[in-house]
This record gives sequence, C-alpha cells and structure tokens, in this order.
Amino acid sequence: MSLNKQQIAQWFEVLQKQICETLEKNDGKGHFEEDIWQREGGGGGKTRILQNGNVLAKGGVNFSAVFGELPDYVAESLKVKGKEFFATGVSIVMHPSNPFVPIIHMNVRYFELENGTKWFGGGIDLTPHYVIPQQATWFHAQLKRVCDQASPDYYPRFKKWADEYFFIKHRQEMRGIGGIFFDRLQATETLSIADQWNFVQNVGLAFAPIYTQLMEQNRSKNYTEQHIEWQKLRRGRYVEFNLVYDKGTKFGLDTNGRTESILMSLPPEAQWSYLHTPAENSEEAQTLGFLKKGIDWV
Repeated sequence: MSLNKQQIAQWFEVLQKQICETLEKNDGKGHFEEDIWQREGGGGGKTRILQNGNVLAKGGVNFSAVFGELPDYVAESLKVKGKEFFATGVSIVMHPSNPFVPIIHMNVRYFELENGTKWFGGGIDLTPHYVIPQQATWFHAQLKRVCDQASPDYYPRFKKWADEYFFIKHRQEMRGIGGIFFDRLQATETLSIADQWNFVQNVGLAFAPIYTQLMEQNRSKNYTEQHIEWQKLRRGRYVEFNLVYDKGTKFGLDTNGRTESILMSLPPEAQWSYLHTPAENSEEAQTLGFLKKGIDWV
C-alpha cells in the first residue's frame, strides 16, 4: 500500500464529522459550531466546538491539515532533518457538566517530511474527576482490545508511555487514569506503515463508542456543590498539564498554528485553591489515590 497524505487527511476529516454527529445525538441538546480557518504558511482546518449541552459543558473536535517550512528550532527539538513538512490529524477534548462524567482526550495524527520521513502518533486517555475503578478497568480493556489487534506488545508499551506522558511532574500525580499514548510509529520488520495506519484508524474509530458509553453510565448521577468544586480543581490540573507539558500544544504554537483551535482543550471554568487537601477517606481522597503511575487496570 502506498500511503497518500491527502487520503489520510480526508479520512481524518470524515472521522471528525462522524464523531461530532455521534456526540450530538448522545448529548441530545448541544450542537457543534464549525469554524473553518486557514494557516498562514500553508494549510488550515476545521474546529468544531459544542458548548452548554445536556452532558457536555464544552467539547472540541479539531481537524487540521497544515504544511510549510519547519522552523529550525522545531526541527531541532524533533531531531529531524528536512524543511518542508505536512501534518494532519484530529484532536478531541470533552469537558462534561456532571462531575461523574469524565474528561476525555483523543488525538490521532500523521506527520511527513519532504525527505520521506513519516510517522503516526496519537492515543486516548481518560481524566475522571472521580475515579470509578470498574469503569477505569472497562476503559483500559477497550484500549487493550484495539491494541491487541495490531500487536500484543502495543497495549503494555503504550499504556506505560501514557503513564509517563500524562504525569504532572510539579504535582507528582497523574492527570487522570492514563490510557494509551504513542508517537513516531513507522514501518517495522513485522508491521508495515499500512499496518500502522490501520491501527491508528482503529484507535480513532474506538473513541465514540467508548465515550458515549461512559456518558450514558454517569450523566444522570446526582451531585452536590462539593462535587462541582472538586471538578473545578481537577480541571485546573488539566489546564496545568496542557499549558506546561503537552507536546501538541507546544508544536501548534511553535508552528504558528491557530491559537483558538490549539487552546480548545481548556475547560470553560477551572479553579485553584491554595493547599487544598481532601478530607481523609473522602471520595476526593480516594480519587487521588488512583492518580499514580503503573496501576494495572486490566
């Protein structure tokens, strides 16, 4: 199979449409507004934002296909040689209203240089405001199933990668319960670049069934003002990670991407409380106990 970057971009664009339609139907109220934009230097994309839905307070599904000259400092940080680049993908973040519905993030992407260097990257991770162990186990089992279809070593390898990547170093805690994270997937002795593309497609297609199931399980749960206050604090942690550590945010800003689209991942409201310490044995304290690297969920 000869991969065509335009065909890859077209598939990602269709994926964006399908996911938005599924989430709108499941939310029952919210509607994705589309913002079409062009990037100075080459390419552009479609940002779709849903706000004030029945379940989703704010959700973003971003498609982009950009190209142009890679800045020297970006090429150096990526450790690549070559000026002209092409990058396309879909990036998603959902911030729910109900504190018992988790935040979710997905990204699937493709990167190519004029010298023939090309790779895929992406992943899905879950950030519950309140960790429910049974749901965490189910979530990881779904990701393991997708990974196992490609290679038996993918889930343990990419799960560990997610644990390391989604770690808030200055807080010494995970952003959530992780998931899978991978980057620079290229052809290997056992997996062709077409096999890697098939895996990335399966990751993308897994998103909507996984998240709509979690929405349905938790959308009707009762919550208190205390739950909302905790939700805002956990959203604050999400902001900290995305602005301090997230490589996608950094790459987008460093390549003169569209700021509004790059920062769509931020929640509508967040909160920081000085030296906040949950009460012993509280729901909040139990959740903090799960925000650690290396938990074997499946």
